Formats: sequence, structure tokens, C-alpha cells
Amino acid sequence: MTLQSAALDLELLEAAARAAGALARELRAKPLEVQSKGELGPVTNIDLAVDALLTERLLNERPDYGWLSEEAPDDVNRRIGKARTFMLDPIDGTQALVDNVPQWTISIGIVEGERAFAGVVYNPMTDELFLGAPGVSATLNGKPIQTTTRYNITNARMLGYRNRFADRRWPTPWPKMDLIQRHSIAYRMASVAAGYGDATILFGFKNEWDIAAGAAIIEAAGGAVSDPWGQPLQFNQPDPRAPGVVASGAALHPLLIERTQSLPDPRKENP
Repeated sequence: MTLQSAALDLELLEAAARAAGALARELRAKPLEVQSKGELGPVTNIDLAVDALLTERLLNERPDYGWLSEEAPDDVNRRIGKARTFMLDPIDGTQALVDNVPQWTISIGIVEGERAFAGVVYNPMTDELFLGAPGVSATLNGKPIQTTTRYNITNARMLGYRNRFADRRWPTPWPKMDLIQRHSIAYRMASVAAGYGDATILFGFKNEWDIAAGAAIIEAAGGAVSDPWGQPLQFNQPDPRAPGVVASGAALHPLLIERTQSLPDPRKENP
């Protein structure tokens, strides 16, 4: 990685996300066309239109990059072995879009090798654009952001759902926390990067297109991102899923891992 190449990719990501957001807002003002993907949930005409726009715009600018999108079949040969790969969810939080809840985002990450290299998460309805590359910068609408310095779980602001932390699976009960809900996974991670929350924990398999951008932005903002056992996330795998994510400010992260390391590894349950 060079600082110059990262800066150029950040410019590309911001421009693409803003163009996609403008299209999404335009289409959202009209009746939605909603289909079902079964267990994968709904997909709308906005998901597909944004995917088409980003495919053309990003690959025209970076034709040598690999490609992984939720709304396109995964052609492993288009990404494995590539120096850099785009990983995107055209609309992360589609159910929120359908329900007219302004918590859906456009999430575009770039992976270099197996590491999250750069990312943008854009909420078109609130006009929040989170952007970052480790070693370069992390910003929200152009202003610097950083993760919090909290080092105590008690009263931490956790992006997640209450039932996940009340589950009897935990050997030690969680202390009192302020639970904040966000429908979009990418929005949760970007909120941690900006200090809106102290941490988020994503349970079970998570698709790389949902987390690549957020992982890059959190690391750029001084935070820590890993799997539930404290190991670095490895992107651009043949099976493009992570076995869970723990993301927070650097001081809080090891305290979270002390608890999440008791979780079962889904890779062993579902080889």
C-alpha cells in the first residue's frame, strides 16, 4: 500500500457512493419493487440499480481489481489472487429501506490481499458519509473521526440487540450497557468508527461484503476489529464469510474478547 494509492481509492469510493446515494434517493421517492431472496431476505429495484451503477463506475476506473457484490454471483476467479478486490453491499439494510427506516447504507470496501484496505459507508437519507483507510485517515463528511477510548464494559454503548447479550450461553452475565440498534451492519461498524457507540459484536457468519468497508474505517479511526477469538479478519477467502466480528475502540477490545472467546466457532458447526 502507498499513501497516494490509498488516497486515490478513497476519492473514487466517495464519488461512487455519493452518485449511488443520489440514485437511491431518486428511486426511493417512487414506489418500490420488492422481491424475495428467500432466507436472504428482500431485494428491491434500488439494490439492483445501485449495484449496476457501482459495477460500471468502479470497474471502469479499476478494471484490474477483483469483485464481490451481494447482488451478483460470486465468480471466485474474478477475485482470488487479485492484488485488490472491491467488496460491496449496494444496499445494506434492505429491510429498513422497505420499512422506510433511514438506517440503510451503501457499503463499499476494498481489500488488499486478505486485509481491509479502504472503505466507504454512506447513508443517503441522513447524508452521513464515513470514509477511511488504515494509515491514511478516517472521516465523517470530511471531518476526522476516531473510536472512543472507553476501557470499561459497564455502561458501554453497544451497537446491537438486547437479546444477544441476555442469552444464557454466556458464562458470565454482561454488565449494564446502553444498547443501540442499527439495522445495517455497515452502519453499526461506521458508528463505532465515529465514536457514536463504543463497540459492536456481530454473531455468527457475516458476509465479507457487509463488513469490509466498516473494518477499514474502524482501523483507520484507531479502533480494533477481529473475529470473536481475537484473530485478525481474513478477507477474500474462497468462502467469503467471517465467523463473527468484534469491533470497538482499542482499549475496550481485549475485554470484549475475554467474553466472546467462549462462543462456538460456526466454521466447526457448519464446515
